[in-house]
Amino acid sequence: MSNISAYIVLIIAVILGTAANGFAKSAQGFTLLFPSMLTAVSIVGCMFTLSIVMKIIPVGVTYASFAGLCIIATTFIGIYKFNQMPDLYTIIGLALIISGVLIVNLLGKTT
Repeated sequence: MSNISAYIVLIIAVILGTAANGFAKSAQGFTLLFPSMLTAVSIVGCMFTLSIVMKIIPVGVTYASFAGLCIIATTFIGIYKFNQMPDLYTIIGLALIISGVLIVNLLGKTT
């Protein structure tokens, strides 16, 4: 698997992780069966895809990228699905997260 393939699988992991976060919110503390099941399935898929990525990309870079991108994506889900608008300080923090993910992936040593 090439680095490009690993990053594609990482994006799939981010999508699954973000979906799991949205489903967890909808599960209302795991009191609703269907959203709870969707949460569990998407988390397992997310961890599986992350394990594939970690064969190629170092664990620290993988998880930093995954966590940062998942935070950003989950924020957008919160905005669109749950009408949760971030304030100025949240937006600044999210911009710093994006900067960190870019620095780790574009400037950091990955071997």
